[in-house]
Amino acid sequence: MNKVLPIANVLGLMLMVFSLTFILPVATSFWYRDGAAWGFLEAMMITLGGGYLMWLFTRRFKRELKARDGFLLVTLVWAVMAAFAAIPLLTEIHGLSFTDAYFEAMSGLTTTGATVLVGLDTLAPALNLWRHELNWLGGMGIIVLAVAVLPLLGVGGRQLYKAETPGPMKDSQLTPRITETAKNLWLVYFGFTVACALALRWAGMSWLDAVCHAFSALSLGGFSTHDASVGYFNSPLIEAVLIVFMLVAGVNFASHFLAFRSRSFKPYLADIEAKAFILLVVGSCAGIGLYLWWMGTYADFWSAMRHASFNLVSIATDCGYASVDFDKWPIFAPLWMLFLSCVAVSSGSTGGGIKMIRTLLVFKQGWREMVLLMHPRAVVPVKVGNHAIPNKLVFAIQGFIFLYFYSVMILSFVLMLSGLDFISSFTAVIACINNMGPGLNQVGPANNYQIVTDFQAWVLSFTMLLGRLELFTLLVLFTPAFWRK
Repeated sequence: MNKVLPIANVLGLMLMVFSLTFILPVATSFWYRDGAAWGFLEAMMITLGGGYLMWLFTRRFKRELKARDGFLLVTLVWAVMAAFAAIPLLTEIHGLSFTDAYFEAMSGLTTTGATVLVGLDTLAPALNLWRHELNWLGGMGIIVLAVAVLPLLGVGGRQLYKAETPGPMKDSQLTPRITETAKNLWLVYFGFTVACALALRWAGMSWLDAVCHAFSALSLGGFSTHDASVGYFNSPLIEAVLIVFMLVAGVNFASHFLAFRSRSFKPYLADIEAKAFILLVVGSCAGIGLYLWWMGTYADFWSAMRHASFNLVSIATDCGYASVDFDKWPIFAPLWMLFLSCVAVSSGSTGGGIKMIRTLLVFKQGWREMVLLMHPRAVVPVKVGNHAIPNKLVFAIQGFIFLYFYSVMILSFVLMLSGLDFISSFTAVIACINNMGPGLNQVGPANNYQIVTDFQAWVLSFTMLLGRLELFTLLVLFTPAFWRK
């Protein structure tokens, strides 16, 4: 209990801060007069009051966070905030169960983009904006935002940042202070979001659609304001704008910040991970476009390239938009896209999955092992660029990837045991652990997750959280060593 109470104190503070995020949908509701404002005000008061009471009753236990506290707090923040974020969905959408409301909120905060809702075209504007705002908040991580605020309240941020930040390169900083690092990342994130919204408005979207899709594009969250997703607009220009910003969001935001600060493209050229990501995705777009044209899926080459490029970039970056039902394509194409969703995006981006840096390091480690078979006494370091990677980090990444595939296998078996078919189970787990959204078959782009049972919804909600926190942050809580003094 002494371990949990100081964390509950910080969680209470964070819930009070989170209650302010309801202001935007309240204002939107009053602007559109959609009648949802009071539901959001009620949720705001419940979140603020719950956070205040939690802080009040635990304030005498307040102390500086230790390293292991960060893991528990990060997990609790995502799990508890999703419950409070579900309140307006639960009260304003008739017939929605708590399980479905929690699934939708968790999908939003983890930037998964899997939805159980139908009738998005007629959903109250405030509710649609709220879903997309959850995407946006989750995109860079609520914790990274919080470490820019919580120091003002007397709470240290380094442990939170290291527990939350995705990718293996957690100790690299842009500025000497962790608070400044968080602020700088969010400024870059905010700037790209504004640019995306303006570009989408210029491309033909309404202001509401433009803002919502900017939120979900930069967060790689994939929520849309329409049941047909981006296919609703049937606009090559809109698709082109979204492709650009999805690729931007798939690159490490630290590289973006360094490029802005130096007013140069050199940080991108020095980013080995970004170059590999872009080459893999662009090459795959060309290859899948040619494949679809050759297979006769589309009558002309340019239609094949257009739909292949948009949907492949969307899935590879773990965004999850769809412009067509790619589940009907020859099976190689959607399976290759799902594979890319596992490995393509950069660490420090808003995407999920294994990440490109881990993929590169595992390939280099495999090459080193083959060289050592031929030359056992050779010293062959694993390098990224000109930097030798410590063996400790290489082994940790191998452990991560081993755990990743075991998690996919076990969770797929759990869904199949509960009655879901193999293709739907496997692709749903891949989609949720990569925070990508649509799978294939019953959870494909022409459908959604409304077909899953309550048990399956909770399994997939856990899977989303597991993927968003990159496995170790969540699974370490289930080890006896974590709870020992």
